[in-house]
Amino acid sequence: MKLFFNLLLIVVVLQFTACHSTKKIQTAIAKKDTVAFVRDAHADSMAFIKETYSQFLKNQIVVTGFSAKINVEYQGSDGKKNVVNAFLRIKKDSAIWISINGALGVEGLRVLVDKDSVRILNKLDREYQSRSMAYLQEITGLPLDLQSMQNLLLGNAIFIDSNIISYATNVAGVSLLHEGSWFRHLISLSNQHTLLSSKLNDRDLLRNRICFLYYSDYENLKGINFSTNRMISVTDKNKLDIILHFKQYEFNEVLSFPFSIPKNYKRIK
Repeated sequence: MKLFFNLLLIVVVLQFTACHSTKKIQTAIAKKDTVAFVRDAHADSMAFIKETYSQFLKNQIVVTGFSAKINVEYQGSDGKKNVVNAFLRIKKDSAIWISINGALGVEGLRVLVDKDSVRILNKLDREYQSRSMAYLQEITGLPLDLQSMQNLLLGNAIFIDSNIISYATNVAGVSLLHEGSWFRHLISLSNQHTLLSSKLNDRDLLRNRICFLYYSDYENLKGINFSTNRMISVTDKNKLDIILHFKQYEFNEVLSFPFSIPKNYKRIK
Protein backbone atom coordinates (compact mmCIF):
# COMPACT_ATOMS: atom_id res chain seq x y z
CA MET A 1 0.00 0.00 0.00
CA LYS A 2 2.89 2.33 0.70
CA LEU A 3 4.07 1.88 -2.89
CA PHE A 4 0.64 2.93 -4.04
CA PHE A 5 0.88 6.22 -2.14
CA ASN A 6 4.28 6.82 -3.69
CA LEU A 7 2.57 6.19 -7.01
CA LEU A 8 -0.22 8.57 -6.03
CA LEU A 9 2.38 11.20 -5.21
CA ILE A 10 4.16 10.58 -8.46
CA VAL A 11 1.00 10.10 -10.45
CA VAL A 12 1.46 13.65 -10.21
CA VAL A 13 4.90 14.21 -11.06
CA LEU A 14 6.01 12.24 -14.09
CA GLN A 15 7.40 14.08 -16.96
CA PHE A 16 9.23 14.04 -20.24
CA THR A 17 8.98 11.36 -22.90
CA ALA A 18 9.28 7.62 -22.48
CA CYS A 19 12.06 7.44 -25.07
CA HIS A 20 14.49 9.10 -22.63
CA SER A 21 16.19 6.84 -20.15
CA THR A 22 16.30 7.86 -16.51
CA LYS A 23 20.08 8.11 -16.68
CA LYS A 24 19.86 10.59 -19.56
CA ILE A 25 17.23 12.58 -17.69
CA GLN A 26 19.34 12.80 -14.55
CA THR A 27 22.36 13.82 -16.59
CA ALA A 28 20.41 16.58 -18.29
CA ILE A 29 19.17 17.94 -14.98
CA ALA A 30 22.63 17.71 -13.43
CA LYS A 31 23.98 19.89 -16.21
CA LYS A 32 21.29 22.48 -15.58
CA ASP A 33 22.40 22.65 -11.94
CA THR A 34 25.77 23.89 -13.12
CA VAL A 35 24.28 26.84 -15.04
CA ALA A 36 25.79 30.17 -14.08
CA PHE A 37 22.86 31.72 -12.25
CA VAL A 38 22.41 35.46 -11.95
CA ARG A 39 22.27 36.26 -8.26
CA ASP A 40 22.36 39.91 -7.30
CA ALA A 41 20.12 42.59 -5.89
CA HIS A 42 20.12 44.85 -8.94
CA ALA A 43 16.72 46.25 -9.70
CA ASP A 44 16.70 44.92 -13.27
CA SER A 45 17.45 41.35 -12.10
CA MET A 46 14.76 41.47 -9.44
CA ALA A 47 12.30 42.91 -11.93
CA PHE A 48 13.08 40.10 -14.40
CA ILE A 49 12.51 37.44 -11.74
CA LYS A 50 9.26 39.05 -10.64
CA GLU A 51 7.93 39.33 -14.19
CA THR A 52 8.97 35.75 -15.08
CA TYR A 53 7.32 34.37 -11.96
CA SER A 54 4.18 36.37 -12.71
CA GLN A 55 3.99 34.98 -16.25
CA PHE A 56 4.65 31.50 -14.92
CA LEU A 57 1.70 31.79 -12.50
CA LYS A 58 -0.58 32.81 -15.38
CA ASN A 59 0.16 29.44 -17.03
CA GLN A 60 -0.87 27.43 -13.97
CA ILE A 61 -4.02 25.42 -14.61
CA VAL A 62 -7.05 26.60 -12.66
CA VAL A 63 -10.28 24.70 -13.39
CA THR A 64 -13.45 23.82 -11.53
CA GLY A 65 -13.26 20.18 -12.57
CA PHE A 66 -10.92 17.77 -14.37
CA SER A 67 -11.18 14.18 -15.57
CA ALA A 68 -8.63 11.99 -17.34
CA LYS A 69 -7.70 8.48 -18.39
CA ILE A 70 -4.01 7.89 -17.77
CA ASN A 71 -1.70 5.10 -18.82
CA VAL A 72 0.76 4.70 -15.94
CA GLU A 73 4.10 2.91 -16.25
CA TYR A 74 6.22 2.54 -13.15
CA GLN A 75 9.37 0.73 -12.11
CA GLY A 76 10.51 0.29 -8.54
CA SER A 77 13.88 -0.57 -7.05
CA ASP A 78 13.28 -4.26 -7.83
CA GLY A 79 13.51 -3.43 -11.54
CA LYS A 80 10.06 -4.82 -12.25
CA LYS A 81 8.00 -2.80 -14.73
CA ASN A 82 4.28 -2.40 -14.20
CA VAL A 83 1.54 -0.87 -16.34
CA VAL A 84 -1.88 0.17 -15.06
CA ASN A 85 -4.70 2.43 -16.18
CA ALA A 86 -5.78 5.24 -13.88
CA PHE A 87 -9.06 7.11 -14.09
CA LEU A 88 -8.86 10.49 -12.41
CA ARG A 89 -11.50 13.02 -11.37
CA ILE A 90 -10.91 16.29 -9.56
CA LYS A 91 -13.32 18.82 -8.11
CA LYS A 92 -11.42 22.02 -7.39
CA ASP A 93 -10.31 22.27 -3.76
CA SER A 94 -12.84 19.61 -2.74
CA ALA A 95 -12.06 16.07 -3.90
CA ILE A 96 -9.68 13.85 -5.84
CA TRP A 97 -11.01 10.48 -7.02
CA ILE A 98 -8.76 7.82 -8.57
CA SER A 99 -9.55 4.34 -9.86
CA ILE A 100 -6.63 2.02 -10.67
CA ASN A 101 -7.29 -0.78 -13.16
CA GLY A 102 -5.02 -3.65 -14.14
CA ALA A 103 -4.17 -4.87 -17.61
CA LEU A 104 -7.43 -6.83 -17.97
CA GLY A 105 -9.51 -3.83 -16.96
CA VAL A 106 -10.22 -5.12 -13.45
CA GLU A 107 -10.41 -2.35 -10.86
CA GLY A 108 -7.93 -2.99 -8.07
CA LEU A 109 -7.97 0.23 -6.06
CA ARG A 110 -10.28 3.18 -5.62
CA VAL A 111 -9.16 6.27 -3.72
CA LEU A 112 -11.05 9.34 -2.55
CA VAL A 113 -9.16 12.29 -1.08
CA ASP A 114 -10.75 15.36 0.43
CA LYS A 115 -9.39 18.19 2.60
CA ASP A 116 -9.24 16.06 5.73
CA SER A 117 -9.05 12.41 4.77
CA VAL A 118 -7.76 9.71 2.45
CA ARG A 119 -10.08 6.74 1.85
CA ILE A 120 -8.99 3.59 0.03
CA LEU A 121 -10.89 0.60 -1.32
CA ASN A 122 -8.64 -2.37 -2.03
CA LYS A 123 -10.99 -4.37 -4.24
CA LEU A 124 -8.56 -7.22 -4.81
CA ASP A 125 -8.30 -8.02 -1.09
CA ARG A 126 -11.73 -6.66 -0.13
CA GLU A 127 -10.27 -4.21 2.35
CA TYR A 128 -11.07 -0.62 3.29
CA GLN A 129 -8.97 2.09 4.90
CA SER A 130 -9.78 5.59 6.08
CA ARG A 131 -6.87 7.80 7.07
CA SER A 132 -6.38 11.43 7.95
CA MET A 133 -4.43 13.75 5.69
CA ALA A 134 -1.75 13.64 8.38
CA TYR A 135 -1.33 9.94 7.53
CA LEU A 136 -0.59 10.78 3.91
CA GLN A 137 1.94 13.36 5.04
CA GLU A 138 3.55 10.80 7.33
CA ILE A 139 4.03 8.03 4.75
CA THR A 140 5.31 10.38 2.04
CA GLY A 141 7.39 12.58 4.34
CA LEU A 142 6.02 15.64 2.55
CA PRO A 143 3.76 18.57 3.46
CA LEU A 144 1.11 17.24 1.10
CA ASP A 145 -2.45 18.51 1.24
CA LEU A 146 -5.39 18.39 -1.13
CA GLN A 147 -4.27 21.48 -3.01
CA SER A 148 -0.68 20.30 -3.59
CA MET A 149 -1.94 16.91 -4.80
CA GLN A 150 -4.40 18.68 -7.08
CA ASN A 151 -1.61 20.80 -8.56
CA LEU A 152 0.62 17.76 -9.01
CA LEU A 153 -2.04 15.87 -10.94
CA LEU A 154 -2.97 18.85 -13.11
CA GLY A 155 0.66 19.45 -14.05
CA ASN A 156 1.21 22.60 -12.01
CA ALA A 157 4.39 23.23 -10.04
CA ILE A 158 4.35 22.26 -6.37
CA PHE A 159 6.22 23.51 -3.31
CA ILE A 160 7.20 26.84 -4.84
CA ASP A 161 6.45 30.46 -4.03
CA SER A 162 7.88 33.88 -4.88
CA ASN A 163 11.15 33.28 -2.99
CA ILE A 164 13.20 32.99 -6.21
CA ILE A 165 16.84 33.72 -5.43
CA SER A 166 18.41 33.50 -8.89
CA TYR A 167 17.80 32.77 -12.55
CA ALA A 168 19.51 31.70 -15.76
CA THR A 169 18.45 32.09 -19.38
CA ASN A 170 19.13 29.86 -22.36
CA VAL A 171 17.79 29.25 -25.86
CA ALA A 172 14.94 27.06 -24.57
CA GLY A 173 13.76 29.52 -21.93
CA VAL A 174 14.64 30.35 -18.34
CA SER A 175 15.52 28.46 -15.15
CA LEU A 176 14.55 29.71 -11.70
CA LEU A 177 16.14 28.66 -8.42
CA HIS A 178 13.79 28.65 -5.43
CA GLU A 179 14.72 28.23 -1.77
CA GLY A 180 11.91 26.73 0.27
CA SER A 181 11.62 25.39 3.80
CA TRP A 182 11.45 21.78 2.54
CA PHE A 183 13.24 21.82 -0.81
CA ARG A 184 15.81 23.59 -2.95
CA HIS A 185 13.82 23.76 -6.15
CA LEU A 186 15.09 24.28 -9.70
CA ILE A 187 12.39 24.76 -12.33
CA SER A 188 12.89 25.24 -16.06
CA LEU A 189 10.35 27.13 -18.15
CA SER A 190 9.91 27.40 -21.89
CA ASN A 191 9.92 30.72 -23.72
CA GLN A 192 6.12 30.56 -23.38
CA HIS A 193 6.54 30.15 -19.59
CA THR A 194 5.16 26.61 -19.54
CA LEU A 195 6.78 24.15 -17.14
CA LEU A 196 9.44 21.92 -18.73
CA SER A 197 11.13 20.33 -15.72
CA SER A 198 11.39 20.49 -11.98
CA LYS A 199 14.09 19.23 -9.65
CA LEU A 200 13.54 19.15 -5.91
CA ASN A 201 16.42 18.51 -3.51
CA ASP A 202 15.38 17.75 0.05
CA ARG A 203 16.95 20.24 2.46
CA ASP A 204 17.14 17.48 5.07
CA LEU A 205 20.58 16.03 4.32
CA LEU A 206 19.76 12.88 6.30
CA ARG A 207 17.06 12.04 3.75
CA ASN A 208 19.16 12.93 0.70
CA ARG A 209 15.95 12.74 -1.33
CA ILE A 210 15.83 13.98 -4.91
CA CYS A 211 12.82 14.22 -7.21
CA PHE A 212 12.97 14.88 -10.97
CA LEU A 213 9.80 15.87 -12.85
CA TYR A 214 9.40 16.39 -16.59
CA TYR A 215 6.56 17.77 -18.69
CA SER A 216 6.25 17.40 -22.46
CA ASP A 217 3.86 17.11 -25.41
CA TYR A 218 1.76 20.14 -24.51
CA GLU A 219 -1.67 20.47 -26.05
CA ASN A 220 -4.01 23.44 -25.93
CA LEU A 221 -7.58 22.58 -24.99
CA LYS A 222 -10.07 25.37 -24.37
CA GLY A 223 -7.21 27.84 -24.03
CA ILE A 224 -5.37 25.72 -21.45
CA ASN A 225 -1.86 24.43 -22.12
CA PHE A 226 -1.70 20.87 -20.78
CA SER A 227 1.25 18.44 -20.68
CA THR A 228 0.06 15.03 -21.91
CA ASN A 229 3.29 13.13 -21.22
CA ARG A 230 5.13 13.32 -17.91
CA MET A 231 7.84 11.50 -16.09
CA ILE A 232 9.02 11.42 -12.53
CA SER A 233 12.01 9.83 -10.90
CA VAL A 234 12.27 9.76 -7.12
CA THR A 235 15.40 8.67 -5.29
CA ASP A 236 15.16 8.16 -1.53
CA LYS A 237 16.06 4.95 0.28
CA ASN A 238 14.62 3.28 -2.79
CA LYS A 239 14.14 4.41 -6.37
CA LEU A 240 10.87 4.82 -8.26
CA ASP A 241 10.39 5.86 -11.89
CA ILE A 242 6.97 6.67 -13.32
CA ILE A 243 5.70 7.70 -16.74
CA LEU A 244 2.23 9.17 -17.24
CA HIS A 245 0.51 9.22 -20.62
CA PHE A 246 -2.74 11.21 -20.58
CA LYS A 247 -4.91 9.47 -23.18
CA GLN A 248 -8.13 11.39 -22.59
CA TYR A 249 -8.83 14.47 -20.52
CA GLU A 250 -11.46 17.15 -20.09
CA PHE A 251 -11.79 20.38 -18.12
CA ASN A 252 -14.69 21.90 -16.17
CA GLU A 253 -17.08 18.95 -16.37
CA VAL A 254 -19.72 18.18 -13.76
CA LEU A 255 -18.45 14.97 -12.18
CA SER A 256 -19.54 12.31 -9.73
CA PHE A 257 -17.27 10.65 -7.17
CA PRO A 258 -18.74 7.20 -6.42
CA PHE A 259 -17.29 5.61 -3.30
CA SER A 260 -19.48 3.07 -1.54
CA ILE A 261 -18.07 0.48 0.87
CA PRO A 262 -19.41 -3.09 0.45
CA LYS A 263 -20.58 -4.72 3.68
CA ASN A 264 -18.22 -7.69 3.32
CA TYR A 265 -15.08 -5.49 3.20
CA LYS A 266 -12.70 -5.63 6.16
CA ARG A 267 -11.59 -2.30 7.60
CA ILE A 268 -7.82 -2.01 8.05
CA LYS A 269 -6.76 0.03 11.07
